[in-house]
Amino acid sequence: MARSNLLRRGGLYALLAPSVLLAACGSKGPQPPPTPEPAPAVENTGPPSDQLRELEQQIADLQLQLLERQTQVTELQAKLDEAIQEVVRTQAKLRSFESKAEAASTMAETEIALKALRAAAAGTEPGPGITQAEQLLKMSAEEFDRENFGGSLYLASQAKDLISNHQLRLSGNTVPLREGEILFASPLPLQVMRRSNVRDGPGLGFQILFVLETGTRLVGHARMDQWVRIRDEEGRDGWIFHTLVGSRSERQQ
Repeated sequence: MARSNLLRRGGLYALLAPSVLLAACGSKGPQPPPTPEPAPAVENTGPPSDQLRELEQQIADLQLQLLERQTQVTELQAKLDEAIQEVVRTQAKLRSFESKAEAASTMAETEIALKALRAAAAGTEPGPGITQAEQLLKMSAEEFDRENFGGSLYLASQAKDLISNHQLRLSGNTVPLREGEILFASPLPLQVMRRSNVRDGPGLGFQILFVLETGTRLVGHARMDQWVRIRDEEGRDGWIFHTLVGSRSERQQ
């Protein structure tokens, strides 16, 4: 019995001895690296998924509203531009009608004034102002037929101004016109080129009224044959032969 227990203990020692030896040897060798600890879990601080979806929906709604507003603004701007163009076209039509009526009225007034001027100058050669007014009035009628009412109005106005100036000169002319006498389109600034006689009429057979010295300043009002009707600075009227007067610029040269 005692022997049996001894053998049993000896076997146990035999089994435990290698384990103890391995443990003793292992404690003397290199230590294995430490096992890394797992990273701490990141706390989810974002909004819940429902709130995120709500924010995304709000952004989408705002973007769509902005797109809608931009589209409406573009359409309104296009309508505004079209309305402006329509107003411009309407104004152009109205202006065309106004120009047509104004041109027709001005042409009629000019024609009446021209007839009166022709009647006043009956039996005399028409002056260059009358001839030019007739040409302008004819051109005005041609432009009116082409429906260029603005151009027609301009030409008729120019003719009317010429006639008015001519009538003004006639009304201010204290010397009655002779038959065949032609008024200059506008008074001519002249001067005496050499000492000259001034006569009562356009010819050597007329009486000498006064004598003018070289350089005397004159104004020429009309012509007849080779004579010029003048007025000096003292207000005296008479006729002088055309070669005895010249423009003031000629004398200065």
